[in-house]
Amino acid sequence: MIPYGRQSISNQDIEAVVAVLKSDFLTTGPVSDAFEKEVARVAGASHAISVTSGTAALHVAYNSLNLKKGDEIVTTPLTFVATAATAALQGARIRFADVDPDTGNLDHEAAASEVGERTRAVTSVDYAGQPTDIAAFRSSIASPHVALIQDAAHSIGSLHHDQPVGSQADLTTFSFFPTKNMTTGEGGAVVTNDAELATKCKRFKNHGLVRDLDLQIEPDTGAWHQEVHSFGLNYRLPDVLAALGLSQLQKLQEFKAKRRWVFEFYSEALSEVDGIVLPVRTPLTDPMWHLYPLRVPASKRRAIFDGLRAQGIGVQVNYIPAYWHPVFQDMGYKRGQCPNAELFYQQEISLPMHAELSEQHLEKTVNALKKVLDHV
Repeated sequence: MIPYGRQSISNQDIEAVVAVLKSDFLTTGPVSDAFEKEVARVAGASHAISVTSGTAALHVAYNSLNLKKGDEIVTTPLTFVATAATAALQGARIRFADVDPDTGNLDHEAAASEVGERTRAVTSVDYAGQPTDIAAFRSSIASPHVALIQDAAHSIGSLHHDQPVGSQADLTTFSFFPTKNMTTGEGGAVVTNDAELATKCKRFKNHGLVRDLDLQIEPDTGAWHQEVHSFGLNYRLPDVLAALGLSQLQKLQEFKAKRRWVFEFYSEALSEVDGIVLPVRTPLTDPMWHLYPLRVPASKRRAIFDGLRAQGIGVQVNYIPAYWHPVFQDMGYKRGQCPNAELFYQQEISLPMHAELSEQHLEKTVNALKKVLDHV
C-alpha cells in the first residue's frame, strides 16, 4: 500500500536523537530551546513555544486569549476537529463560516459576517498547505478585539507574498505529526510576535508555573520556590523529540521541493482527465504542499476511494466537516450551514503526498486512478 502520508527519517535524524539519549536531558532542556529558536526563525516570528502536539498548540493559543463561557470563535468546518474542539473545551461557542470553493480555505468575507460582539478570535486553516491571506482577514474584520489565529498544521515553510507562515497572524499553530511536512514524532508549536501572548503560552504549557522572582508573590522563600497563579497543563516537548524536529528543520526546503514535484507531477499527468477537479495554487503563494486534494463527483467518491484502496493506493479524505461530528450535532449544529465546505468534503480524495514518493509510485497512482475512473 502506498501511504497517503508518511515521515521521512534519515540517519542524520537518528543520530540527533541518539545524541540526546546519551545526554543529561531527555525531557525539556537545551535542545528544546534550540528547536524553538529555529521554529521562530523559519516562521519569521519573535517567539516560538514548542508543545506536545498540534492539538496542544491550539489549546495553548486559545488559552492565551483567556477564553470564557459565552465567548465566540469563528472558524472553518473543513478541518480536523481539533481546530474547533480546543476552543469549545475552553467554553467558547464555535461559529462556523464557509470556505472558498476553489481552495478549501476559510473565506474571509464569510468569516467577517460571523463576527459579533462576543467574538474573540477568527481561526483560519491553511488547507493542504496553501497559506491564508491574513491581510484580507485583517481588512475584512477590522476589529482590534478579535485575534487572528492561523492553524498552520499543514503549512510550515509556506510563503504568502514572500512572507513566511507564522509572521503575520497574532498566533500561529503548527503540527509535527509524522504525516505533516516535518515531524518530531508527536509535537507542535505556537508562534507569535506578541510578547504577552508568548508569556501566557509558555506558562500554560508548563502547569502555569511562575519562576520569575519579580512576578512571584513570595519571592524570598528559597531557591526551590515556584508559584502557580493560574492553572496550566504539561504540554512540554522533550529534548528527545525536539532533537528530531531540529534535524528535520534543516531539510525543510528539501521536503518542500519534493512535495512541489509530487504536486506538479499529478497536476500534469491528470490535466486531461475528465470528471475531476485538480487543486489550484492561489497567486502570490508558495505553498509547502501537505495534501493533494483531488475532487471527483460526489456520487462516485466512495467507489473511487474503494477502487484505489483495492489497488494499493492509500488515499484518504480530508475532512469531515467539523459540525457533522455527533458531539457538535448534540450541541445543536445542523448540516447545510456551510454548503461550500460540505460539497468540498463530499467530492474530496487526497492522493498520496509525501517526500518518500518515487516516480514509480506516482505513475502507479495516476494509472490506478485513470483505471478506476473508467469503471465507475
